[in-house]
Amino acid sequence: MLGLVASMNLEIEQLNVKTAFLHGDLEEEIYMEQLEGFIIKGKERLVCWLKKSLYGFKQVLSQWYTKFDSFMIEHGYDRTASDHCVFVKKFFDGEFIILLLYVDDMLIVGHDTSKIDKLKKELSKSFQMKDLRPTSQILGIKISRDKTNGKLCLSQESYIEKVLDKLNMGKAKLMSSSLGTVGSLMYAMVCTRPDIAHAVKVVSRFLSNPGKEHYAAVKWILKYLRGTSNTCLCFGTNKPVLVGFTDAYMAGNVDSRKSTSRYLITFSGRAMSWQSRL
Repeated sequence: MLGLVASMNLEIEQLNVKTAFLHGDLEEEIYMEQLEGFIIKGKERLVCWLKKSLYGFKQVLSQWYTKFDSFMIEHGYDRTASDHCVFVKKFFDGEFIILLLYVDDMLIVGHDTSKIDKLKKELSKSFQMKDLRPTSQILGIKISRDKTNGKLCLSQESYIEKVLDKLNMGKAKLMSSSLGTVGSLMYAMVCTRPDIAHAVKVVSRFLSNPGKEHYAAVKWILKYLRGTSNTCLCFGTNKPVLVGFTDAYMAGNVDSRKSTSRYLITFSGRAMSWQSRL
C-alpha cells in the first residue's frame, strides 16, 4: 500500500485505537468476581456478568475485529478479498480511501484530505482514537517521504541496531547466542531487506540442530547488517505496474538435493514481495 501512496502521490495518515481490545462485545456468558472497592455489603457472594471483553481473554482479538469490521461495513467500506484487514471505499467523484488495520494501529490513504478527516471523525465517535497525523513510523519501520521528488523510503535501521546491540554485535563482536536470533533476522527480511532473504532462509533450515558452521553463518549475516543497517527500501512515482520474476536453483541443497525456488514481485519498479524457499 505504501508503494501505491508513492506512485499516486496519496496522503497517508496514521491512527491508534486506545484500549482496542476493550471495545469488543462478548457473545459468551462470562462471569468474574467483584472488584475490591465495588463490593456492596450483603451482596458479597454475587459475581459480575461481563458485557465487554477484557485483556487476557482468548477471544479479545476476534471480538475487536468483529466490532471494527461491522463499523467499516456500516460506513460503506468494502473488505478486500485478499486481506480482510484492508478496507476500501470508492466515491462518485472517482476518489477513494483505503484503510489498513493492524491490531490497533491503522493507516488511512487517499487523495482528498477532507474525506480522510471525515473518516477520522467518524472513528473517534465510536472508538477512543489517538491521531498520529502524517505517518512517520509503523511496526518499527521508519517511513521517510519526500513529496517534492515523489519518494517514499522504508528503513529498519533502528530495529537492526537494537538487535545487534542486544546480541553484543554493535561493534561486530563474536556472538554466542542461539539461532533464535534468526527470528529477529526474519522480521527485517520480510519487511525491508530482500537482500538477506536467501541467507536467512538457508540458516533457518538448521534451527532444530545447529552446528558451529551455522552459528558462523548467522554471524556473517549480522556483520553484513552492521555495515548496511541504513539501507532503505524506496518507492517512487513510476507507473503502478506489477511485475514478477522467478528463479530456481536445481538440486542445490547438498543434503537432500532439493531445489531452491525464489521470486520477486515489484510494484512501480520497486521490490514489494519476495521469498526464497527450499
